[in-house]
Amino acid sequence: MLLFRWTIFLLLIAAGVSFAFYAGTGQARFKQFGLVVLKWTILAGLGFFGVLILERIA
Repeated sequence: MLLFRWTIFLLLIAAGVSFAFYAGTGQARFKQFGLVVLKWTILAGLGFFGVLILERIA
């Protein structure tokens, strides 16, 4: 559980740094990378919490 939390946290930081690079340089590749990382981080988090909710129900 702790490992998953840290992974999510570090991925969110990576997306934030990527967006900061985009704001600083204006290169679209940083924005695209940040959006991809953010999308997969949110999907992984939703899946993880979905499993936790299903464990509580069952």
